[in-house]
Amino acid sequence: MAIEPKDAQDVFKDAGENIIFTTQELHRKDYQSDRDAISELAERLPAIINSMNIRYPDAHLSVAFGIGSDAWDYLFPNAPKPKQLEPFTTIPSPKHDAVATGGDLFYHIRAKEMAVCYEVMDQLMQFIGDNVTTIDETHGFRYFEGRAIIGFIDGTENPAINETAEYALVGDEDPEFENGSYAFSQKYIHAMDTWNKTATEEQEKTIGRKKFSDLELRDAEKPTNAHNVVSQDNEDGVEHKIVRMNVPYANPGEKMTGTYFIGYSREWAVTKRMLTNMFVGKPAGNYDHLLDFSEPTTGALFFIPSKTVLTKIAEEEI
Repeated sequence: MAIEPKDAQDVFKDAGENIIFTTQELHRKDYQSDRDAISELAERLPAIINSMNIRYPDAHLSVAFGIGSDAWDYLFPNAPKPKQLEPFTTIPSPKHDAVATGGDLFYHIRAKEMAVCYEVMDQLMQFIGDNVTTIDETHGFRYFEGRAIIGFIDGTENPAINETAEYALVGDEDPEFENGSYAFSQKYIHAMDTWNKTATEEQEKTIGRKKFSDLELRDAEKPTNAHNVVSQDNEDGVEHKIVRMNVPYANPGEKMTGTYFIGYSREWAVTKRMLTNMFVGKPAGNYDHLLDFSEPTTGALFFIPSKTVLTKIAEEEI
């Protein structure tokens, strides 16, 4: 059966202009209550999205809802599980470890208006709020020209728009979970004072691209630990891609500036190899130069079920 993007949640569209990322843990005090809450959430989610799109069609609302490995085992102990869904574990690095902070439920809500994002999350909390603790909520925004907060154009390494579904959505290699996606989320804090004092030429070598024109540096100009070198996955001589979305967030009055990275992929193994290349190094010790300016503070893996699987969860067929 071919990949069907219409059956997928919003995992291969742009990051949005205003964004809410939320990660939650289930209380695990009453299994049946938790299970019922998840079923109702899965049932209500499509209707909430549809209602908001009718009420505010120009807001371009997109939503992705995911479930972590431990939560899947807890909620659906007798059901099949996505083949590559596993707990994310810390990846050590000579500079900053890719820390694992976990999470059971994940929401990526984005729209042109933050009010729409708020309304969706507020409505969802009516059905899940009594059963969860929110361990992270981050509000992000679109920066100028779609640039990352460090000033470079974001998303250049993404697959072409007509190819994104192929890289983001599970196919017939895992037929029960076709059109789902593996979502890896990770927050970074940037040392912006240090970054801003760094010469533009050195920044460009750190990223591997020109800052203003976005042209990729020639291979001879790139250090071996440039971000766009070590963040690739070239397993078996083939470049494998994921759909990357980097979202700026900040508390300027506190001089806290960061990036929320979300990567959607058909195979978690691809994202995992990319992370290993970045943090361990390629070769080992040659870690991503961007880590000299950026420290990860969270890390978790989730599976974004297809609409078909969400319906099965709602009807307790899983």
